Amino acid sequence: MPRQPKTHATPPGALAPERSAQVKEEPAQRAGDTEQNAMAPRLRARENAAPLLTHRQLGLFRAIMLHGNLSRAAEASASSQPTLSRELARLEYLLGFALFDRVRGRLRPTSRALALMQEVERSFVGLEQISARAQELRTLTTGRLRLACLPALAHALVPLALVHLQQNHPEVSVSIVPLEAPWLEQALSEQRFDVGLSETTEAPTGVELRALLKVNEVAVLPTGHRLCKRTMLSPQDFAQEPFIGLAESDPYRHAIDSVFRDAGVERITRFETASAVAVCAMVQRGLGLAIVNPLTASAMAGPQLVVRPLSVAIPFNVALLLPQVAAPHPLRDLLVDAIVAGIAAR
Repeated sequence: MPRQPKTHATPPGALAPERSAQVKEEPAQRAGDTEQNAMAPRLRARENAAPLLTHRQLGLFRAIMLHGNLSRAAEASASSQPTLSRELARLEYLLGFALFDRVRGRLRPTSRALALMQEVERSFVGLEQISARAQELRTLTTGRLRLACLPALAHALVPLALVHLQQNHPEVSVSIVPLEAPWLEQALSEQRFDVGLSETTEAPTGVELRALLKVNEVAVLPTGHRLCKRTMLSPQDFAQEPFIGLAESDPYRHAIDSVFRDAGVERITRFETASAVAVCAMVQRGLGLAIVNPLTASAMAGPQLVVRPLSVAIPFNVALLLPQVAAPHPLRDLLVDAIVAGIAAR
């Protein structure tokens, strides 16, 4: 009689074979769960971290934004359209959001792309300035100096200085940026200009101050006014006269008001402005009398404007501001010499 294979009955309460296999896998599953739980904080940290971007990616993004489509952007960036498309997809993946909506085969920037472009543009403008400055330093024969000055000095003093500079060094270029105080002093302190011209008497942080000029404010009158007959004006001469004042924030406005307050003189001030040039233009039109700095008054004097000294001293100062932290422009001294010559020739 053939022998029957032995069968093993499953003891009561024991697990079936397939259930046993599941039991054997449970420790591995628990280990995997433990590892996944340990990685979760790192994954969350990676999601919250700033994306690691490259200048090339941002340059291609900028090219697409500036030219509007991939073909023109590829031509401008000396790349290919497939490369730009691939890099754009990679950039969007790194950023975690779409930069463009694809509308009928065209790219339309999203609001996030427009916001990002503002930051990218600031970065590239900075790089372009660095590149231009490097070119200036390489050639040394030419270069664009950066001069910051008060608006009144840009009108009255700087042109005289540039005449001397052009006569002696015609190859030198200068960029003139009028700025009001205290932004002018702050810009020089941040080393953003090569030379500054200001009325301050205190050197900003990181800046050398050289006093250039100390004179007094003067009176300006419309031609034909009765006071033009006088060779010098006192505060009392302005009593009840129409007066054009400087802006309330102007330090010279405070000094002028103090003079009239001490003299007990009341004026009729209907107009005021932050620009000494604008003040003189209003005087030329017969709108009133005024007190301004002598440089602007001299530059604006003519058939319609008469200048007279004052019997009281209201000091007007001009100072040269030279940044001390940044390396000086190789041609800076040429501009400084021209400014000094311009003051001497005024």
